[in-house]
Amino acid sequence: MSETSKIRRLPMPTNPVAFVPANRTAVAVTQQRVDDSALIREAQQGNTSAFEELVRQYDRAVLRLAIHLTGSPEDGQDIYQEAFLRAYINLARFRFECSFYTWIYRIVTNLCLDHLRKKHSRGRDLTTTLSPDGEEEQALDHVADRTPAASPERNLASLELRQTIIGALGRLSPRERMVFELKHYHGLRLRTVACILNTTEGTIKNTLFRATHKLRMQLAEVR
Repeated sequence: MSETSKIRRLPMPTNPVAFVPANRTAVAVTQQRVDDSALIREAQQGNTSAFEELVRQYDRAVLRLAIHLTGSPEDGQDIYQEAFLRAYINLARFRFECSFYTWIYRIVTNLCLDHLRKKHSRGRDLTTTLSPDGEEEQALDHVADRTPAASPERNLASLELRQTIIGALGRLSPRERMVFELKHYHGLRLRTVACILNTTEGTIKNTLFRATHKLRMQLAEVR
């Protein structure tokens, strides 16, 4: 069995889409970066256990990001697998010019952008999926809110607004949606988003401004 085939199908993290507040997500991922350099160097020398440890540290964040950006658990899981496979294949070329966190996020967002552009060009609704019964449903409804303040009453009261926002996000361009969600749902700084998307912070600011303006206009129409 080749080394690549060993990781071709990664195990799914337990409860990968459990809600984590954006500020806590960024902090948690930052704390996990402490030993990344050592693990990367070991993995570059052929230590598959070191790479598996990198996967373990970032698997939930990567899978949740992929599911959130694609709006589909199935598509998100496929992109999760492909992202880590590409990271494994290309790890020898990693030059420590950015963090592994930024690098794996760049791989995931590029895969998601390609996926969204293909769906966008076909005019499909990016925010819906099919239930086991064949009924159309919102993919992000499966992302549970586990914050202390969450309650059935509060979730019910916010459901209509949540669905409206999801629909509005689906009408943004793939890149606008990507920037908006990385900033507001995943708590990343604009500088980090720019690094992930391999562009300037000024470009990201302009993209975020357009996305926010479009969302405000769309949400104003339903008031």
